[in-house]
Amino acid sequence: MQRRILIIDDHDDLASSLYEVFSHVGHTVEILKSRADAIERSDIESFDLVISDLDVVSQRGAVSENGSGPVCLPHLSEVIDAEHIKAFKICAANYRREGFDEEELKNLVATTLDYKIRYVDTIEGVKDLHEYIEFELPSAISLMHIVLDYLMKRVEKLGVIKPEQSNLFIALDEAFVNAVKHGNKFDAAKLVRIAAEVSSKEARFTIEDEGEGFDVKNIPDPLDPENLFKTSGRGVLFIYNIMDEVAYNDRGNRLTMVKKSESVTET
Repeated sequence: MQRRILIIDDHDDLASSLYEVFSHVGHTVEILKSRADAIERSDIESFDLVISDLDVVSQRGAVSENGSGPVCLPHLSEVIDAEHIKAFKICAANYRREGFDEEELKNLVATTLDYKIRYVDTIEGVKDLHEYIEFELPSAISLMHIVLDYLMKRVEKLGVIKPEQSNLFIALDEAFVNAVKHGNKFDAAKLVRIAAEVSSKEARFTIEDEGEGFDVKNIPDPLDPENLFKTSGRGVLFIYNIMDEVAYNDRGNRLTMVKKSESVTET
């Protein structure tokens, strides 16, 4: 199926390369050069996929004047005062679901992240960088695996973790699977929203689903001998043990987790 793809890239870090590869396979691709240009568009909801790669410092004025902008632009209100923020987002909130092809969307997301890893997220390029990363994707486990793999590589390059010594992968995997499986109940019409604010000091993750939520206090204690053979609750226990900070919203459909840099923790 031919898809409409919008790329917003103020330094052409990704735009030209992605335009070439996506156009080659028959998709319609448009490129905008600034957040301000995107805010002025009234048809962003008509795009199946919106990819943003923006330098927040150069866009600071536009952000503060226009609020968060259209739904598929990065939400920058919490991080806009940082010194040097790059904002990256992949949004499939309006991805046409008729005849939903999980493999097709997975390939689009994987291609985008592969190009970003190879050409933008170089070790020199991410040094001392503070980045805000967002994904809005349909509930599909394969998409979560791609995002998980990307985020692990991202925090590794910044030195937040040493993969061979960290269980961060387990905590993120539990959170992503819970959002798809328990929150949205594998309903591809519902979205999982993942945000990561990454710097050399820490990585802060927020995972939100569109489910009814739950009360974390009602989860059976997996350490209680009576619950020895019950699987429910173990994932949440892993998350609390692995992350430095964990918090759920009142509804229970949004989880925030913080993993501090191992160098900061040692200090």
